[in-house]
Amino acid sequence: MTLSVAVEHQQGAFRLSAAFESGEGVTALFGRSGSGKTTLVSAIAGLLKPHSGRITLDGETLFDAGRGISVPARHRRFGYVFQEGRLFPHLTVRQNLLFSRLFDRGAHPAGEFGHIVELLSLGGLLARRPGDLSGGEKQRVAIGRALLARPRLLLLDEPLASLDIHRKGEILQYLEVLRDEVRIPMIYVSHSVEEVVRLAATMVLISDGKVKAVGLVEKLMADLEMQPYTGRYEGGAVITARVTGHDQRYGLARLAFAGGELQVADLDALVGETVRVRIRARDVALALEMPKGTTFRNILRGRIARIVEHDEALAEVSLDAGGTMIVSRVTRQSVHELGLREGVTVFALVKAIALDRHSVGFA
Repeated sequence: MTLSVAVEHQQGAFRLSAAFESGEGVTALFGRSGSGKTTLVSAIAGLLKPHSGRITLDGETLFDAGRGISVPARHRRFGYVFQEGRLFPHLTVRQNLLFSRLFDRGAHPAGEFGHIVELLSLGGLLARRPGDLSGGEKQRVAIGRALLARPRLLLLDEPLASLDIHRKGEILQYLEVLRDEVRIPMIYVSHSVEEVVRLAATMVLISDGKVKAVGLVEKLMADLEMQPYTGRYEGGAVITARVTGHDQRYGLARLAFAGGELQVADLDALVGETVRVRIRARDVALALEMPKGTTFRNILRGRIARIVEHDEALAEVSLDAGGTMIVSRVTRQSVHELGLREGVTVFALVKAIALDRHSVGFA
């Protein structure tokens, strides 16, 4: 699947001028509130008609202002999940799930309904109404309803924005299952780095109505030039690694990646499984020599690729560890006193408990 978007739209004082392409898997539209993410996904869905531009899916033109083409939303065969679910309050969960079939008289695969209900753990909710559901349950029903419409693309507009931390974690687990088992391409709108790192393969950075960059999550999160858009205090490395072993006595797991080996705490994954870990720049210390007698479980050797000093006390140091970019946030004083510069070999020190583990089974 290839979605190609190049649109412009004026809405009051705000102007959207965005272009990108996405393929299979999960593509995240990432940016701060007010950056234009919802306007852009609404244009893709057909809920908003841009003033100019073009949108195609696998060569099929969905919108072309110059040719006067604008396929209605109901004919684009996209599933859309809003922030607040938007269920019909007078219908039961079962009726909400089956609502799309009122407009689709085609044949449906045997067991499709039961499969989606089982996938999203909705079996105990079917007779209830939305007013009797938690926020997380409502979102699961909304996702199920979108899937039962048999979409060729699933659009999710900040589906976790209204949920508490516990409910967010719950829905993220279900979204991971959809990504890995159902394999419907998704456009996922979010301003949360954690959600994007956990779910997406590709990232579209949006700021002030413009696409600033498109690329792999691992690459953009470690790119010092992109930190004004990803967030300086959220920036760092995103590493895809393979579980190679467990230390049952101390509750640690060993992970292998191109830059060496990592140890992480409390990882529930089998040997051989693929996981993602995020190392925040603020959690990485640097040393010129291999340290001894330290509590740091992770010591990675790398060569400094770039240093960016800021007006305040901080500096970002990017180092190449076997082809994987690691970012460290240190003081400018440390940079000068240690004589750090491009090309110098250093050791990155990371606590095992500082690593965020995401996306078991990520592919």
